[in-house]
Amino acid sequence: MTPERFRTIIEAYGADARRWPAGERDAALAWADQHRDEAHALFASCAPLDAWLADDAPALPDAALIQRIVASAPAPRRVSPRARVWWSGAAFVSAGLAGALAGAFVVSFAMLANHPSPHATLDAPPLATSFDGSPSDWSGE
Repeated sequence: MTPERFRTIIEAYGADARRWPAGERDAALAWADQHRDEAHALFASCAPLDAWLADDAPALPDAALIQRIVASAPAPRRVSPRARVWWSGAAFVSAGLAGALAGAFVVSFAMLANHPSPHATLDAPPLATSFDGSPSDWSGE
């Protein structure tokens, strides 16, 4: 931290370290601790800025402005009971259609699994595993 940068921070943000940039706060506090006389002189010079920053508070809007904003807001849309029934019916039909498609896929897969492929060996049934006692067991030899 240089004296020039410390002076810039004090002139911009005042003497309250909570308003200083977070990335430079520790370095500025360390510099102020090492150079107490110079830092106190700078703190005293920025007293008007600190007073102005302490008094700065946003003005509350008056009641007329609040009423004007509320009056200009769009009215909430009312959903008719008929529309609610339509959406719930559409959801029910969509779920049924998804179930029908899943069922069709399972049935078609099961039908294909029962027909042997032309490349299957003659001594092993389709979808045979080594645990189902297929005739190609060579352990007896």
